[in-house]
Amino acid sequence: MSGATIQGNILTPAGWVHGEIAFEERIAAIHGGAGNPESNGDDYILPGFIDLHVHGGAGKDVMEGGDAIHTIAKIHALHGTTSLLGTTMTAPQEEIDIALAAIGKAVKQRGKNESRVLGAHLEGPYINSGKLGAQPNFARAATLEEVQRLEALAPLKVITVAPEIAGHLQLVRELAGEGMRVQIGHTLGSYDDGVAAIEHGASGFTHLFNAMSGLHHREPGMVGAALAHAEYAELIPDLLHVHPGAIRTALRAIPRLYCVTDSTAATGMPDGEYMLGRHTVHKCMGGVRLPDGTLAGSTLTLDQALRNLVGLGLPLADASARVSTHAADYLGLQERGRIKAGAYADLVVLDRDLNIKAVYIEGERCDLNDA
Repeated sequence: MSGATIQGNILTPAGWVHGEIAFEERIAAIHGGAGNPESNGDDYILPGFIDLHVHGGAGKDVMEGGDAIHTIAKIHALHGTTSLLGTTMTAPQEEIDIALAAIGKAVKQRGKNESRVLGAHLEGPYINSGKLGAQPNFARAATLEEVQRLEALAPLKVITVAPEIAGHLQLVRELAGEGMRVQIGHTLGSYDDGVAAIEHGASGFTHLFNAMSGLHHREPGMVGAALAHAEYAELIPDLLHVHPGAIRTALRAIPRLYCVTDSTAATGMPDGEYMLGRHTVHKCMGGVRLPDGTLAGSTLTLDQALRNLVGLGLPLADASARVSTHAADYLGLQERGRIKAGAYADLVVLDRDLNIKAVYIEGERCDLNDA
């Protein structure tokens, strides 16, 4: 690959630089000086977005297996997501195996115009059957042996568990010891259950506020445990899943709150019926729901998440960290989620209205017309 350069207002770990980035697969150098983007009309250049909770897009669902993950990675790349985790649903074991096998293959081979698939987020099946949300009812307790078998199919970067299920606290300790990011989610657990899970090594919360016991001043619930103790948590900022006031509360309480899409096959598609695991879901007026009206994932993309955060009043640099850097740090990825020499050239170029102008993944420019 021959070297390339792009110019504009560059967001670096040290702040804004007005200048030029030289890169191939990785960033070679950043030239320029400190600058205030408000003093010029040039484009913004941000670290590529990182989405740790992706079920689908462009009519395809991760649980289909096969080439579905490649179609999903392509539609999200067009919206600035340079790396992602394919995310499972609760399902019979053979269906989870099929999905993870496809994710495992995609980890080894990124296709043209596709986000880098970093691994899997195992959102199901180790959740509470009383707090399924939009998950099919195949919830069950986990064993270390079973998780290790699944890890052989695809790198399990994140795993969601309900800590109140018998045996799960010890499992949290064991999985955290193996380097997995264990998240609390789809849970009826109490505040005390959440605190205990954190003490055993849980490091995050799955789609904060959604599908977990809520906050009450005498029963703080799982939400209270997150707000009081979490360093990291994921949140869906589509303005449907979580009220803007609750988003602001979480932003003040959780230092490294980061955004995910929880996107479904309906992402990037017209209104109609789509599959989410074994469920048929309906896209209408920007939302995705089960027939009974339950929210069932989203149609969000991370470029829209960024715009939503800025619309709530966050400075662009802070909003950028919450769709990129914090997620990278959560997974321990120092070579992604930041613009610095030696990091992968995962870059998003935005116009002054925060619309995508160009996306580079590991130095390769995506064809934004390749939908």
